[in-house]
Parts: sequence; C-alpha cells; structure tokens
Amino acid sequence: MEPFYRRHLPHWRQAQALYFVTWRFARGQRELDSSERDLVAAAIMSFQGQRYELAAYVVMDDHVHALVTPLSGYDLASILHSWKSFTARQMQRNHKRYGRVWQDEYFDRIVRNDKEFVQKLDYIIGNPWKRWPEMGQYRWVWPLEDDSS
Repeated sequence: MEPFYRRHLPHWRQAQALYFVTWRFARGQRELDSSERDLVAAAIMSFQGQRYELAAYVVMDDHVHALVTPLSGYDLASILHSWKSFTARQMQRNHKRYGRVWQDEYFDRIVRNDKEFVQKLDYIIGNPWKRWPEMGQYRWVWPLEDDSS
C-alpha cells in the first residue's frame, strides 16, 4: 500500500488506520430526502465487518461523515468509491437525480489517538442537532446516543 496519493486532495494511507471521512453532494443537487438518506445509510452498513469496521456515521442533507477502518485487502478509496457509485446509481435510477450526484473527491483524516477519536465521534453524533437545534430524533446517525448495541 502506498503511504500517500493525490488526486485534488492529498490522501495519506496507513494499514489498520481509523479514518474520519467526509464526502459531499455535487454542486446543484437538491438535498437528500428521507428515502435517499435511508439508501445511503444502508449502503454504509452493507459491508460492515466484511470490508471495513465502522465506528460511526451520519448522513446529513448534503454530506456524509464516517469513522471507518478498512480491513485487510481493502482500501479507503475503494470503499468510498463503492458507497458513492452504488448510491449515485440508485438515486439516478429511482429518485430522479440527474448528472453527477457526489463530488469526485472526499476529505479523509487518520485519527491519531483516543482523544481525537472521541472528538470525531462526538462531532458525528452531534452533527444533526448542531445544524438543526430544534430537531427531535434523527435516524440517520449511528450509533445513536442512547443506542446500547
């Protein structure tokens, strides 16, 4: 595995690393509706424990955050490509989306220690309520704050 590669953004690679990743909707796309958020959440969970270990995710109206560790034989770029391409095709086919759905690039950061992990986890779990303080439940965040599983 190459330790570094660059597209438009630099991407550091480290075996067994936990990554905080963010990807966004392409410019001009309308916000995700609830069925599209369900689709993205299901795609993220689909290979949990097989291709990657997922610590958390949140699907917002125009972007997604996740804490993910690729398992042996898989790399972060291919995992992100899988999530983005599958959901884009489904949204184009079933939700009347046209053109590019997601931005080509994504932001990633290697989580370096427990303190940073807790900060990123708190950010992910709290993101919906930071954006919409009046909101009650939000089902597109995992793990939920009161989730005991």
